[in-house]
Amino acid sequence: MKRIRLAAFLTVILLLSGCGAKEETTVDLTAFFERLNQSYAWGETYFMEQDEESLESLYPGLKDLSTKQLVVKVPRMSAAVNEYVFAEFETEEDAETAGEILRQRVQTQAQGGAWYPAAMEAWEQAKVLVHGRYVAMIAGGENQEALEKAWEDQFKA
Repeated sequence: MKRIRLAAFLTVILLLSGCGAKEETTVDLTAFFERLNQSYAWGETYFMEQDEESLESLYPGLKDLSTKQLVVKVPRMSAAVNEYVFAEFETEEDAETAGEILRQRVQTQAQGGAWYPAAMEAWEQAKVLVHGRYVAMIAGGENQEALEKAWEDQFKA
């Protein structure tokens, strides 16, 4: 009987201390983008503000998902391949759905939506990266690999 009580007591202690619990990463996506903006010196006027209508046009269905954070950056010039979506969703299911929506954007741009051959080539390199409830679409042109690494580094323990 003492062994059972001791085992139960130790189990409760382990649960309360968080032993074995998965620690969830928290990322401030606005701060993440601001660090990128400073590093790459895009400036305040490089990107356009996106209203609900333009978001729906670029990423159909994305606005219907429940987000905790959403940062969307689209350059003013369409020839510039420098488009980013960083989002945190309420659920992993919404994040997966968003990933599919964003992959469709990448595919559309790479298959002619970007108009210019060099831009379509750059869109072919774009990536959609999902980490639990977090999603990034990175179409970064010549900075693609470095931007992907910056995103991935946020999720390393």
